[in-house]
Amino acid sequence: MVSFEEARTIIMDCVQPLGIERVHLIEAAGRILAEDLPAPWDMPLWDNSAMDGYAVRWQDCTNTPCRLRVTGFLPAGAKADGITVEAGCAVRIMTGAPTPDRCDAVVPVEESDDGQQEVTLQEPVKNRQHIRFRAEDVAAGVIFARSGTLIRPPEVNMLAGFGMALVPVYRRPVVAILSTGDELVELGCTPGPGQIINSNTLSLAAAVQEVGGIARIIGIARDNRESHVEKLREGLKADVLITSAGVSAGDCDLVRDVLEELGATQMFWKVAIKPGGPTAFAMFGTTPVFSLPGNPVSTMITFEEFVRPALLRMQGYQQVFKPLFKAVLRDPLNKKKGKVQIVRLRLEKERGCWFATSSGNQQTAILKTMVDAQAIAVLPSESSSFATGDEVDVHFYGNHIELEPL
Repeated sequence: MVSFEEARTIIMDCVQPLGIERVHLIEAAGRILAEDLPAPWDMPLWDNSAMDGYAVRWQDCTNTPCRLRVTGFLPAGAKADGITVEAGCAVRIMTGAPTPDRCDAVVPVEESDDGQQEVTLQEPVKNRQHIRFRAEDVAAGVIFARSGTLIRPPEVNMLAGFGMALVPVYRRPVVAILSTGDELVELGCTPGPGQIINSNTLSLAAAVQEVGGIARIIGIARDNRESHVEKLREGLKADVLITSAGVSAGDCDLVRDVLEELGATQMFWKVAIKPGGPTAFAMFGTTPVFSLPGNPVSTMITFEEFVRPALLRMQGYQQVFKPLFKAVLRDPLNKKKGKVQIVRLRLEKERGCWFATSSGNQQTAILKTMVDAQAIAVLPSESSSFATGDEVDVHFYGNHIELEPL
């Protein structure tokens, strides 16, 4: 049996980012950039106005109010060729239009009388004000986005500004998902005596998609060697294989034996955590294989703590573990020493601090407690009791965007 920390280290040592693919810019959002990108040209490409107003010579406007003759007009998209700001004159200009020759300041229309033939400027003018100068944002040849960058809307905007329709990103892992057991029936069937719906496959597929992977459901392996061989062999063709149930020590728990028969190398079996102790991890060549417990709560918790970080690493993420932060317990918690315990929590923020309460019955058969959880406490193995008012390490569970750590 390995510790919680050892299990994570073993997994992270075994997984690497997948290959690189080039995808259309809009499909790159939310992905990880796989190459450093140099700017192909200056941004902006020319000096241009940052305001609607008047292009002027700063030295003509040292004393205000001052009156200037309007000698031209430059809308956005126009060329400034042949247009010059002469002494005592101004050129009406729109935001984004190139600044004309001899212009060294732009006066916003709000600071003038909005004249058409002549204009009176009301406010003092500063040299170089309201002009966006060539290469002020990014100079040609400068790396503007580095490998490992998460592509967000701002990166999409800059990539589009540089005309990059195809973007190199790390490939999304194809994740095969397999549940095991004669008692399982698929969604849409009415379960009979002794049967349950195969909910784990669907929750795992949802978790894989939430983290950016491509879920491939391959069905149910029945409790015989032939079915396990067939389904596991199919699953090992994916980038990652996740199995649910059949990983303990019962007569029908065949997953680990069949994986070994097919050539997988077991890296560990059993982790000193609760829930989720009978988790196993193996490698089939470069394919990670996560064999998770069959209890739905244990399945989701072990996915969160072990599989999710691995899938992020395979997509090029550098920060793969959810950050821990402190929360104050409103109620006491007790556990046995020797294992990390994962506790499902609700959170509230008061007076600048997070306060945590149990989200319900912590028995692993109680799914509603998982549904109600906003966060997970990771209670260290060496501790056995936590009093009301004690601080514990927690991290968010799921995408609770209304909650942010301090």
